[in-house]
Amino acid sequence: MTLTWQSAFSRLADITWNDDHTLLRPPGISTLENLKRFLDWVHVKYCLLRPFFESSSYPLVSPDELMPSFESTLYEYPKLPGFSLIALDRHMDYFLEPFQFDILHCIEDAIETSSGPASPFEPAIIKQNQATFLSRLHKPIQDAFRNDFQDSRISDLNTYPKIIPYILHMDRGHVLSKNNAGDFYFSGIYASFPSDLNYELKRFGLKIGKFKRDDSRLYELNRNFVYRFLMELYGFPIAAERRTSAALFARQLKRKRESFLIRVLGQSDRTITTIYFNPEYVKNPLIEKIALISLAKTAVDKIENLESRGFLISQAPPAGILRIRYRQHEYDPSNIRKDRALSATHLEFIHPLTGETQNAASYIKDTTLLYLTLNDIVKGEYYGRIRFKRNEIVEDTDTHEKRLKFLSAWLKKHQRRIIGYSEEFYNKVAKVLDTYLFAEENFALFQEMNELYQEVFKQYNYIQQARKAKQLEDIRQKRFKGQKINYLEMLDLAIRNLKDLKFENVNQFESLLEHALATCQAILRDPYLLNKYIRPPEEELSDYGQAVRDRYFHLTRLRDDFFSLCN
Repeated sequence: MTLTWQSAFSRLADITWNDDHTLLRPPGISTLENLKRFLDWVHVKYCLLRPFFESSSYPLVSPDELMPSFESTLYEYPKLPGFSLIALDRHMDYFLEPFQFDILHCIEDAIETSSGPASPFEPAIIKQNQATFLSRLHKPIQDAFRNDFQDSRISDLNTYPKIIPYILHMDRGHVLSKNNAGDFYFSGIYASFPSDLNYELKRFGLKIGKFKRDDSRLYELNRNFVYRFLMELYGFPIAAERRTSAALFARQLKRKRESFLIRVLGQSDRTITTIYFNPEYVKNPLIEKIALISLAKTAVDKIENLESRGFLISQAPPAGILRIRYRQHEYDPSNIRKDRALSATHLEFIHPLTGETQNAASYIKDTTLLYLTLNDIVKGEYYGRIRFKRNEIVEDTDTHEKRLKFLSAWLKKHQRRIIGYSEEFYNKVAKVLDTYLFAEENFALFQEMNELYQEVFKQYNYIQQARKAKQLEDIRQKRFKGQKINYLEMLDLAIRNLKDLKFENVNQFESLLEHALATCQAILRDPYLLNKYIRPPEEELSDYGQAVRDRYFHLTRLRDDFFSLCN
């Protein structure tokens, strides 16, 4: 069977399509979990797959774009779908709601109040709902809306797929909530999500210690960090108002312990982002993204496997539907990757006909593919485009200048992963970078573009030092390269890492040195270490204990040297 957008998800077990646009019967959805599944199928079909099949130049998403940290894109695709919605796991009280929207009425609620099986108010409610919807549509498409729906109950979920094209013509969000029977229905349009960015940003910055009251200088220094971290917690870069308001409204609802689902599709990122929260089961909102991604042609075996099982939506170019779930991280100044607000925890491909899933971690997080991409960049064989320094798009790698710009963007994007991945992977990355950056035949060229070269070299140095600092974090936990270590080994390794940080690198990064110093201090203050080996009289110590004490004082002297370096 040839896949088309019309045939997408035609073999779902729990949803039966009447035609290309409507469902055979109302779904009767009463839980947020089931509503999310329903919305997944409908939005992927009509908002991702339909524009993909109707355009020969649909801008597929690179898997890298879905890995934190997220960058706002410089391109806007106004012809592609974009929307925002909120679903509340309760019946709504229009006056008491904390946001503005135009209400649509549920006919089932009116039927409950009537004396017979059919409500005498039904025609009037249908007419009122349609008039409300028409009032927010542009004049050229109002007649089409009237023809498509006539006497239809547009608040029912079985007509929701058919009404999506009209929703996409609205700048503001739409609303789903529960009727009196406890089932979800389409309950509002033209919604504005409240967002007090100034309040939320300053409140969060004060909470994590990045701001101090009445300290404008500290605010200026740390504002962008706090802003980016806060937005990334909810799955977004610093971007358009639609995504900003969605993130901040989700934050407001979480504080109220509301069960909700907020979803946004951006016309720049081409990605469906969902913020889902049920306080009964989770502490923090669950963040999820779905997008149509391009697959690297070099992953031949993996592409063949996906194709044989029907997971590809296109062979030329190879493309699939990817869903990624993320975990929120509390800000932790003691972690070298303290700028990490999210990490990807579950990656899966979605079958375009059945909705079945296949684990995608081995493809998206494949370090071999990451290494091959780096290799292609330095060889000038990588074809694609990157965003360099926020406002420049660089395409292909056919010149050394472009290669350096690609390297700069690539190292920045994958910095967290390179810092945290295995020694084997890092050594392969380092070998490629060393071979290119220190090649004698490139020396004269790099001198001509010294500023750009030094920028890449500095990023590389940062990663080298950050790995040492990350190793110190592991050593503090008495682990090294995945193995448990004793106190003597812990102190020996801490001494070696601190020496490396102090002497090996050309660039010294004050933040990394301060972080290493704080980790070293934590090691030296270990209660068991102090009570067992440092405080007892020397004559009570074994040879092992004496060796531990010697290393302890060696590390203390090294720490003191670091104090003078940082001050």
